[in-house]
Order: sequence, then C-alpha cells, then structure tokens
Amino acid sequence: MGLNLRGKAWIFLAILCCSSISSAKAAVSYDHKAVIINGQRRILLSGSIHYPRSTPEMWPDLIQKAKDGGLDVIQTYVFWNGHEPSPGKYYFEDRYDLVRFVKLVQQAGLYVHLRIGPYVCAEWNFGGFPVWLKYIPGIAFRTDNGPFKAAMQKFTEKIVGMMKAEKLFETQGGPIILSQIENEYGPVEWEIGAPGKAYTKWAAEMAVGLSTGVPWIMCKQDDAPDPIINTCNGFYCEGFKPNSDRKPKMWTENWTGWFTEFGGAVPYRPAEDIAFSVARFIQNGGSFVNYYMYHGGTNFDRTAGGFIATSYDYDAPLDEYGLPREPKWSHLKELHKVIKLCEPALVTVDPTVTSLGDNQEAHVFRSKSSCAAFLSNYDPSSAVKVTFGGFPYDLPPWSVSILPDCKTVYYNTAQVRAPSVTMKMVPTGGPFSWESYNEESPSWNDDGTFALDGFVEQINMTRDSTDYLWYLTDITISPDEKFLKTGDDPLLTIWSAGHALHVFVNGQLAGTAYGSLNNPKLTFSQKIKLHAGVNKLALLSIAVGLPNVGLHYETWNAGVLGPVSLKGVNSGTWDMSKWKWSYKVGLKGEALSLHTVTGSSSVEWVEGSLVAKKQPLTWYKASFDTPAGNEPLALDMDTMGKGQIWINGRNIGRHWPGNTAHGNCGRCSYAGTYTDKKCLSNCGEASQRWYHVPRSWLKPSGNLLVVFEEWGGDPNGITLVRRTSK
Repeated sequence: MGLNLRGKAWIFLAILCCSSISSAKAAVSYDHKAVIINGQRRILLSGSIHYPRSTPEMWPDLIQKAKDGGLDVIQTYVFWNGHEPSPGKYYFEDRYDLVRFVKLVQQAGLYVHLRIGPYVCAEWNFGGFPVWLKYIPGIAFRTDNGPFKAAMQKFTEKIVGMMKAEKLFETQGGPIILSQIENEYGPVEWEIGAPGKAYTKWAAEMAVGLSTGVPWIMCKQDDAPDPIINTCNGFYCEGFKPNSDRKPKMWTENWTGWFTEFGGAVPYRPAEDIAFSVARFIQNGGSFVNYYMYHGGTNFDRTAGGFIATSYDYDAPLDEYGLPREPKWSHLKELHKVIKLCEPALVTVDPTVTSLGDNQEAHVFRSKSSCAAFLSNYDPSSAVKVTFGGFPYDLPPWSVSILPDCKTVYYNTAQVRAPSVTMKMVPTGGPFSWESYNEESPSWNDDGTFALDGFVEQINMTRDSTDYLWYLTDITISPDEKFLKTGDDPLLTIWSAGHALHVFVNGQLAGTAYGSLNNPKLTFSQKIKLHAGVNKLALLSIAVGLPNVGLHYETWNAGVLGPVSLKGVNSGTWDMSKWKWSYKVGLKGEALSLHTVTGSSSVEWVEGSLVAKKQPLTWYKASFDTPAGNEPLALDMDTMGKGQIWINGRNIGRHWPGNTAHGNCGRCSYAGTYTDKKCLSNCGEASQRWYHVPRSWLKPSGNLLVVFEEWGGDPNGITLVRRTSK
C-alpha cells in the first residue's frame, strides 16, 4: 500500500531525528532561524519535567509519554538546595539523581535543556537556594556581590563538571543541547540598576567560560550578552524578538496553566488556547517552544515555596500522577505532528505575511522544495470565511489553521478532535484504624528551650529544618490587678511576619491566624481568658514554605517580631515585646521521629473511642496494605485541617485544603484574557483535596501512614483513593 504525504514526511523526519541524536559526536550552534544540531536547523518542541517532583520509578514513563506526545526535548531546572543541603555536602540520589534522569532522557532518544540557574524560582522553597547561603557573611543574592558570585559559580561548575564527566553534553555524544544561566533576571536587573547589569555580564561570561560546547540562554533578559540567547516566558510570545538578528526566536516557558496556592482557586488553561499560542509563535518565526509544565508533579517534603500547594499539577498535558490530561495531551500531540510536517519550510525561509481581513492573516513559508501556510483569525468571538490561494477557508474564532502543503488544512487550533476524559478519585480499601497522640505545648524548662529578651526571627532560629518555632512567656496577674471592665477579658494583639500562628493560653487553644501568598504577614487580635497568678502563653509560629521570588527575598522575615501587647488591665496597656521569651525549635513529635516506624513506638498512642478528633496539635497513625493494580494512588484529606503527611517515613507534603472564595471563579472566556489568570476552577472547594502517594514508596502490606494535624480535623474521613477514568 502506498504512503500518503503525511506518512512519507514522518518516516523522513524519524530517520533524520534518530540519526542526529545517535551521532557519537555532534555540534550545537544557532543562527537567526533556529538551533542547529549536527548541521541541521531544527524546530524543537520541548516540555518541562522536574525530576524531584516525581519519583525515579515514574521517570521512564513520563519521558516516554512526552516523546509519544511529539516532544524533542525535556527541560528541567537544577535544584541547588536539594543537591547541596549543607555547604560542600552534595546529594545526587533518589529523586535528586540528576545524572540518571538525563541518561533516561537520552535513552528515550530525546534532547535535554538543562536550566542550571542556579536560581530557579519555580514555586520551589527559597527559589532553589539552600538556606545556609543566606548566612554567608556579607552576602546579597543575585547582584554584583562577591560572596554570592563565588558560591553560585562553585555550584554551577559542580553541575557542569558532573555533566562533562558523564559525557552528557551533545558535543560529547550526550543529550544536553542547551543550558541556562540565571533565570528571569531582567526585571530584577531593571530594579537594582548598575549592580544588576554588572552581575548579568559576569554571569554570562562565567557560563560561557565553562566551555560546555552548547549554547547558553537567559530567559526574560533583553540585554543578554552575546553569545547568550535571550528568550521569552509567558502565556503568549508571538511578538517577542531576540536582541540580535543572529539569534533564534525561543520560548522557554509557555505556561500550560498556573500553580495552585493554598486558599486559592485552581487555575487551568484550555487546550485550544495553548495550541493557538504555539501556532502563532511558530508562524511568527519561532523555532523552540517549551511547555512549562509538561508534567508538573508534586512538591514532596517541604519543597513548596511560600503558600504553594503540595500539588504542582499546573494543568499540564501530563497530570500530577503522570496520566495524559485529555483532550490537552492529544490536541497538542496533533499540533506537534503538523508542525513537524512544516519543518522543512519553517527552517529554510522567513514567512511572507499578508492580510486576509480585519483580524485575519496568512503566514506563508515558501521555499524551492516546500511550502507551509498558517491562516490566522485573531477575532475572539467571530468565525470568518477567507480566501487564500484562490480557495475558501473557514476560520473559527481565535484560531490558526495549518496547511503543511499550502493547500490542505491538516489542523486547526480551535477544533479539538480528541475526546475529553474525566479522571475520578475512587476509594479503595477499607477505613483506616487510627491511633492518636497529642502534642502538648512545651514549657520553658523543657529540653532544647532557650531564653532571650525580645523576639527572634524564625528562620534564623530554625534554619528551615522545621516549619515550627515556639515562643513562650508567662503573663502574671497579681491579686490586686484589675481588668478595666469587670468580667471583661483583656485583648491580646500579636503582629507577626508570618506565615501562620496558633495561640495557646494555659494549654488551651485561644485562636489562630494565618497570612496568604500575597500578604504573608498576619495580626492576631483576640480577647483571652486569664486568671490571677501565672498564666502560660505559648505561640506556635508556623512557616508555610519560604519565598521563592522577589527583590532580595533573602532579607524577608518570618515569625513573631512584634509588637505584642495586652490591653484591658488597669495598669495600662502592656508592651510584651521586650519581655523575656523562651524558644523551642520544632515539635516534640518531630524530635521523637513519630513519622517513622521506630519513632512511633516511643510514645503511648491511644486508639478506638479515645482517638482525638478536631483537636489541634495531634499526631495520627494507621497501617494499610497496598491495593492491587498499577493505578496511581492518593489520600483524600478533605476532613482535615493543616499539617503534614508521611508514608513509611517519607514526607508526601503539607496538607491544607484551604477553601477558596473567588468572585471570578468558574469557566473562563480564554480568548486573550488568560494573562490575568481568569480561568479558575474549584470554586468554593478545597484548593487541594487529594495528595499523591507514589506506589514506589509502598510495601505490599503494613504501610505506615502518619499525619500531623495542626488545626484540628477528623481522621475518620481520610481515605485512600485510586486515580482512574473508569
């Protein structure tokens, strides 16, 4: 049977692709049209998959699904704080086995774009910087600062050296074709001026001096020095132009959705809109598009940035669990196929642009041997009929039709042929049999407490080894002290730099306050019950991830920094800010490792009818067997408040449903409006209800589940579910 035009083109492209990737020695360069690999200009379709946001057992399947979806490149950041948790002590194992990840991409026949940074932003804790970096004397992040540049260069050299030793750059026969230094630095440089410009120049020269043999890029950096390529990030990048006509037009982050914050709605982006954005970019001369994210994954442990949810699903083509999100995955797959059919023309000539109407254009790439056309309708609401090449074409609103032979429409971005698939969370197994242990507020003479006059900054004390810091003091009411109003309780007011706060008076929870992503600072102001004599005040300050973006965010504070006052006693308002306070880092349960098998046996747990419900500071544990099958698993935490979850000693992240309240929540009109993230779902529901449980972390039977609950919840509502479309 004879092959049609599409089949012949795919065979040709497959031969070309495989021959270039399997080449033992190759060169990577660029011109104004495209990145050039082994002498061939390429239209490169890429997707971000962050190796620590999934498990090594998931990597091969994720990479294969990306390849099946028509991608050429896998893009990832390199996460400094995961790789160097303490100065000079490196970690490249398990989810942080970067070399293994890159080699798996190579084995799949794909390329790698390695974004070393080492600042990543990425809604990742502290933007990827290790917390110890903050305490190097004289340091200032991301500017012309000697201590920072020395540390940054050392880590960058470490990563480049590892890649070279493993022969992973394309010029060594490996898959890495591009590297990135810094990350979205342009807006920061603009704010800090001359020191920023000097830092940009230094970073570029440092990177180029490492001689990787592949091009370096800087995203959102209009003044990226030659030979570094400046690239675009955003929802739409069709109008972007590199800062030199010798550089290709590249898009490092095409946002497939957006991140979820605790207490916020869940953003999404329609498949039609993202396909439209890619087609517009390609028709305007773009040659490299990366989906951020192609697979978002999970912020395991305490890796999420400030107020960022544990789920990093991002409405990506592959969902948090690694399953294709339909119709987005298939719709983009078809787009990638037709772009590859156009590739010979796209890499050879620049387009000729002609008007087809008020909001319609034709972009035609015509060479001696090939022709490809893109017919665009920018009207967000009206379909139109246009004439091109003497033939009529119907263009839906907000769409691009692609004609790989300049005659036949193979694909239109607004016409989704793939069926939608609704994923379900189906309970599996029986109810958990819970045991509980109550965490009590500490006293000033407990082991590990220390006393100081006034307040201390939280991260300075914890070094981010825990979310928790206790502030303890006594409020002594003498017998002759009277409240201003008989029978009225005094008002306690606490100002905190964030992020959340529990207030205990004489061992009882008096109230709670918490901030948000946009305003992490908080104020607690409530009347409290005091008695004559000594009253014990215990403040539990809780961090919810460290900031990952902002000008010199290393200087931002957390914890109770005052003032703290008590108003309503006849001797006047008491300023408690300069009192002697005692401090304790972390929880007793953390010190006892209650999340582990051995630690959980070190205390007396209660069970049955005595199990605590809706009580703050409660540890829960249960055991369960792994359900049969291979469907992804999760925990339904809808009846719980806020805290953390462990499976067999491994932290699957912070839980905090955080009910949403958004007036603009609901189905969006995506045409041209998504730049302000109006596509929001989960209106009035939990920001995150389900928490991914990797199957590779489970044993066939006797798995230990431990939950620490800060606010108070009902553990009997927790269920294990499987993610399925059936």
